[in-house]
Amino acid sequence: MNSRLLIFMGVFISLVIAIDLYAFKGIRLITENIRPLYRQISIGSFWVFNVAVYAALVWLIFNIDKFRLPEYTNIIFSINALILMSFVTKLVFNIFHGADDITYLISKVFGSKTTFPGEGISRAKFLTLVGAGLATIPLGAFAYGFTRGRFNFRVIRKELAFDNLPSAFDGLKVIHISDIHIGSFPKGHGSVEKAVELINSKKPDVIFFTGDLVNNYAAETDGWIEVFKNLKAKHGMYSILGNHDYGDYVQWNSQTEKVANLDNVKNANRAIGFDLLLNENRVIEKDGQKLGIVGVENWGLPPFPQHGNINAAKANLSDVPFKILLSHDPSHWDAEVRNHKDIDLTLAGHTHGMQFGIEIPGIKWSPVQYKYPRWAGLYEEGKQKLYVNRGFGYHAYAGRIGMDPEITEIVLRSKEQNA
Repeated sequence: MNSRLLIFMGVFISLVIAIDLYAFKGIRLITENIRPLYRQISIGSFWVFNVAVYAALVWLIFNIDKFRLPEYTNIIFSINALILMSFVTKLVFNIFHGADDITYLISKVFGSKTTFPGEGISRAKFLTLVGAGLATIPLGAFAYGFTRGRFNFRVIRKELAFDNLPSAFDGLKVIHISDIHIGSFPKGHGSVEKAVELINSKKPDVIFFTGDLVNNYAAETDGWIEVFKNLKAKHGMYSILGNHDYGDYVQWNSQTEKVANLDNVKNANRAIGFDLLLNENRVIEKDGQKLGIVGVENWGLPPFPQHGNINAAKANLSDVPFKILLSHDPSHWDAEVRNHKDIDLTLAGHTHGMQFGIEIPGIKWSPVQYKYPRWAGLYEEGKQKLYVNRGFGYHAYAGRIGMDPEITEIVLRSKEQNA
């Protein structure tokens, strides 16, 4: 472990302990007048939980070099979720508990003490109790995100109309999935099979997968290919590579080993039944009319690599009136794709919606939007459309909060046909 990492972990652990000690002060305050047995249980539970977090954190520190290895992924992502839950919950609690300490310092200056009339409760206890109540929100959210949210697949349906969609393809049903990250799932977890069944129940004409089959290693697909081979689509299934598929985040013993891993990732796509597009295209014909499917390799803003070549990918499609582009990273749309006016619909993923956000009528927010302005859902500029899928799997932490895994059902409509 290098010195910079040791310093970072030392600072982080010190911060965690400081937050815990301050939270303990609040726990003692709100339990001071309850029965001694209940107070002991409350304080004991607080420290039992903290000791579990500390033990997990220490294990993580000594195994940080195994972060990318498939056999450790689920454990490490679960620990990350536990640490986040602990940190955020106590942070919310401490904000309100700390508010009284700030006002206490102010009150010392003015020589007053505030109580709440009729309740006989001090401002300190009142604010700390409010903090305790509000802290149950992130506690419950993280617990749900870990136990159910990351497996709670939802179908989002969109009807998209285009002036130039050939009439033969009016009503074409597209299923779009992205960011499977299959190595993050517990081996054999039934949610994946149920998601495949859910996709098939929609009877798709075409299935598009926009990259990140794995986290790093092709071996992550072991035991999963047979599950995904059950996917069915009338006009075929098409895929591209995402940034994780190239194995760029792993220290390989040699370039040959890295190339072999990438080849195996490509072969896994094909074994599932995907037609993997590597800066190339395919044409679907129906009733003498054509629809182009263009697939680029991963193209992202630095530090992500730019393997994608859109010009090569759409070669020889000048006679095809409607084109769908598969590009993993939505940054590609503003950087290049919008200059190619013959690309009508772009499908992307990559952001995962940060696996955390709020999406209710009138509010659509996630921290990821500050890095990716086009981070989830439908975007339109002129006659071009971009759809960003929120992701099938998860990465870095085992959970999804307010950002369920997504299966997108897109029905294409011809404006001319429906005029």
